[in-house]
Amino acid sequence: MALVQSQQITGNGPGTLVHGPLLYLEWANNPGTGRIGSNEGMRAVVAFFIQNWRQLLWSAGILAAVIAAALIVRAVAFSMLRRFTRKPGALLGASLVKYGRRPSLWILPLVAALAVLPGLPLPAEMRDALEHLAGLGIVASIAWLFVISIAVSSDILAARYRVDVADNLVARRIQTQFMVVRRVGVVLVIVVATAVGLMTFPAIKHIGISLLASAGVASLVIGMSMKDTLANLIAGVQIAFAQPFRMGDAVVIEGEWGWIEEIGMMYVVVRIWDLRRLVLPLMYFLEHPIQNWTRTSADLLAYTYIYVDYTTPVDELRNELQRILESTPLWNRQLCQLQVSDSDQLTMQLRALMDVRNSSDAWDLRCLVREKLIAFMQKNYPECLPRHRAELDGAVRGPGNPVQGNPQPWEPGTEGTGGARSIA
Repeated sequence: MALVQSQQITGNGPGTLVHGPLLYLEWANNPGTGRIGSNEGMRAVVAFFIQNWRQLLWSAGILAAVIAAALIVRAVAFSMLRRFTRKPGALLGASLVKYGRRPSLWILPLVAALAVLPGLPLPAEMRDALEHLAGLGIVASIAWLFVISIAVSSDILAARYRVDVADNLVARRIQTQFMVVRRVGVVLVIVVATAVGLMTFPAIKHIGISLLASAGVASLVIGMSMKDTLANLIAGVQIAFAQPFRMGDAVVIEGEWGWIEEIGMMYVVVRIWDLRRLVLPLMYFLEHPIQNWTRTSADLLAYTYIYVDYTTPVDELRNELQRILESTPLWNRQLCQLQVSDSDQLTMQLRALMDVRNSSDAWDLRCLVREKLIAFMQKNYPECLPRHRAELDGAVRGPGNPVQGNPQPWEPGTEGTGGARSIA
């Protein structure tokens, strides 16, 4: 830094000390060039502080007082906010206290310092340098404020659109969109704040202009080298607004049933029913089909199958199904059906169909109905459980009296013809 004065320079040569209101020290490797060497530079700095100690001490005192006042104002403001948050429903105040406590330690003192710097009894060059430094802090603080506002908005939306209720379709849709927008917004705020801070330095500003001139070629190179990454970013934006699925949706992916737990900028985490996690890139969902059980509503139809003998009284089982469903809160009380859905040579297939509020209730109700119907048949109609039956015509097998001939399977229309009949 060159040694400069605003009033008068005394002395000549490399060892010259400058006395004036402000000194800038330039470190030079060769004192013979007419610039100040390191030892002389240190003497110049010491001389500057000795000459201007009153102004520097007065300015430091004013800055310390202003910063202390800002911190006192912060303490009072947060004390009032804490009292306000004790009232029920004070969500905004609670979020401000939660997210603004740490940033306010820097933001308020910086604003106060920037406000008083122009009036401090400092040399112009030093005042400009301090204002530049405080300005950089203000840029960072404003970026921090934007990030805080995004976080506070997220809390307000989470409280307004709750997902811990039965009908949470709209809440999950809005929270999914805001989650992606929040992450993109935070990244943009950081990029813009960094760019603004760097552009305050003239040298870096020229470098930035040069980079902008070659942005076309640079973007092409970056796009080719980060093709998959950019594809996932774009897929994340598409999923946020097209919403083939949302946070908390019940889905079947790769033969696994679970819930959408997290939607990131690059991937989606699916929580499987046994607490495993399935992590998939966002591009997967644009290229592969998935089952979404809660796309438009959480309501589902649950079903279970049981196999019974042909002699089973279906009406009795239908009445028992009605009694089972009325005794459990898992049933949504809209649909109750028991039908013979199929049959073969041995059994009838009965399908119990009922409606539920969500996928978890569907699984629990299916298991409950299956257990209760089987227990009912075991107790009341054990002879109607699936079994094999056979009739033998002719001699009865016994000691010393074997069956004569080769028994033949029974076929329709062979009654009275003798032989063996196998009856399912």
